[in-house]
This record gives sequence, structure tokens and C-alpha cells, in this order.
Amino acid sequence: MTTVVFTPPHVQKRLPLAALLALALAGFITILTEALPAGLLPQISAGLGVSEALAGQLVTVYALGSLLAAIPLIAITQSIRRRSLLLLAIIGFVIANTVTTFSTSYTLTIVARFLAGVAAGLLWALLAGYASRMVPEHLKGRAIAIAMVGTPLALSIGVPAGTLLGNLAGWRVCFGIMSLLALMLIVWVRLKVPDFAGQATGKRLSLGRVFTLPGIRPVLFVVLAFVLAHNILYTYITAFLADAGMAERIDLVLLVFGITALLGIWIIGVLVDRYLQALTIASIALFALAALVLGLAGDVPVAVYSAVAVWGLAFGGAATLFQTGLAKAAGAAADVAQSMLVTAWNLAIAGGGIVGGVLLSSFGSGSFSLTLLVLLAGSFIVVWCARD
Repeated sequence: MTTVVFTPPHVQKRLPLAALLALALAGFITILTEALPAGLLPQISAGLGVSEALAGQLVTVYALGSLLAAIPLIAITQSIRRRSLLLLAIIGFVIANTVTTFSTSYTLTIVARFLAGVAAGLLWALLAGYASRMVPEHLKGRAIAIAMVGTPLALSIGVPAGTLLGNLAGWRVCFGIMSLLALMLIVWVRLKVPDFAGQATGKRLSLGRVFTLPGIRPVLFVVLAFVLAHNILYTYITAFLADAGMAERIDLVLLVFGITALLGIWIIGVLVDRYLQALTIASIALFALAALVLGLAGDVPVAVYSAVAVWGLAFGGAATLFQTGLAKAAGAAADVAQSMLVTAWNLAIAGGGIVGGVLLSSFGSGSFSLTLLVLLAGSFIVVWCARD
């Protein structure tokens, strides 16, 4: 049996990059598993013999699994050793993506996607707390940033590359590759990621107690409002660009977003441990500026590209900011608090589709800007009032 000798945080001087990058790959697999079907709906619908609308539910049930599973799973597994729990989540991806690769049944594929969502809910609730446990206090934000880098990489590189590969070699090949990546990750985690004990029964905090800890509710509110604003625009960006006469430039617009999102997570990773609240305020303000420009000059291509670049910069490091803030507020109860963040994040994703759809059908994409500004104003006020 391989044993990882881990230096306690108070004497550790360098970031454990091998372990943190393993967590980043876990996040990459999670996001890619979630988002890839959206780019391959025609192929998946043909392969499973269903309509594209039904194929689209592969994304919906994944989000539903994450939404329903994160809080209860973390609550009932607080005593389990953390590496065992992390490996269990990764094994869930191996099983789900392998079933998806070979299944010819729509029902079986839906069940597999729900299982993948459950695994995602568990994994997302673990990542930030796991990364922060590996390092001393002054490096927690940077460690979380590295662990979260898989998210923008999956969105900016993984999904486009997976879509291209799916078009060339078939959608099943993509899910098979993700299963292989997850198998490799199991070995990596076992060899390089340190283990941590679960919480003893007497030291656990109830969900209600964690929710009422100072700082938890403000962070969760900001997550809900900020991510809701993001998903209203991101979910219906194609419709927005079509109204602006830029429908054929969707790929370039999303590429700009992805590149600046990577830049954003790098900037946040370097500075988050020293300027957490200032960076959070800046991210909200930049997103609001982008929303304002899109509202005032959404039919001017240069303005749209500039606004999308600023939006990507603001959003890229948002997950790191929110998870670092929550980890600092929750302390030893970080995993439980992060499960609440996962739930709030997924509610915002679902809400973005619903609210954005209502706005689009009732008032048109021109109504997005004002709605985003209202949500971001609320976020700004909460963070400003909570500043040190």
C-alpha cells in the first residue's frame, strides 16, 4: 500500500502542485462531462433515437443530480476519510461515462447522467476544502485557484475540442476518453493526493449551524445573484448576438470570453490571499460595467467584444473568490459550506435558464442588461457592507 507523507500546513513552504493539479483535473472532467452533450446534441439524438429536445435533458438531469445530492451527501459522509470520498466521486464518473459510452438506451443513459451529476455534486463540495487543507492560511486562496483552474480550461478548451472530436470520431469516443481520464486520475490521486480524516462526531456542525456562521449567508447570496446574472447572459448569448446581428460570430465571442476568463483566474490566484474582498468587489463592478456596455452599445461589434472580454475577466476567478471566502468563513465545516455553494450555484444555473427565457420571450434580449445590473447591484452592496 502506498502512503503519502504530508507535511503539516504550518511548516509547509511550497504549494503541493502535483496534488492540486490532480484536483484541477477532477474539476476539468466534471465540467467536461456536464457541458459536452450541449455541443453534440444532433449526434447524441441520432445515436439514441430521440429528439434533440430529449437529448438536451442529458444536461438537465446532470444538474439535477448535483443539486439534489451535494448537501445530503456531504452531511452524511462527514466522518469518512476525505481521499476515500474523493475517489468515490471519481469512480462515479468512470461508471457513468462508461455506461454513456456503450449505452443504446435513452433511459439507461439518463440514469447514468444523473449518477454523474451526483458524483459532481459530491466532488465540487470537496474540492475547495480539500485544497485549503493542504496549505497554510496565507496560501489557501492560491491553492483553491489552482484546484479550480480545470473549470475555465474545460469551458474554453475542453468543450470546443471535445465537440470537434465528437464530430470527427463520434460522440461515444468523447465519453470513453473521459472514462479513461478518470481512471488515470484515480491512480494520480492515490499516489499524490494526501489523505485527511473526516470529522469526529462531537466536532461536526449541523447544516443549520453552518448556515448561520458569520459570513456564510452573505457569500451564498452573492453566489446566487452573481451566477444567476452570468447564466442569464451566457445561456442566451446566441440569442443576444443574433439580435445584435452577430450570430455568425458566436465562436469568436466565446473564445474571447474563454481567454479572458483564464486571465481572470490567474490574476485572482496570485492576489486572492491578500485582497479577497477588494477583488470580489472589482469582479462584480467589472461584470456590471460589461452589462452596461452591452445594454447601451450591444449592436456595435467592437463594444460587444470589449464587454465580453471584461465579462470573462470578471467571471474567470469568481469561483475561486467565492470558495475562498466560504472556506475562510466556515473553517473546519468547509465541506458542508461548500455543499451549500454547489446547491446555490446549480440553482443559479437553472434560474438563469428560466429567468432568461422569460425575459427573452417577454421583453427581448435587450432586457438582459437591466436585470443583470439589478442582480449585480445587490451583490455589490452585500460585499461592500461585509468589507473589513
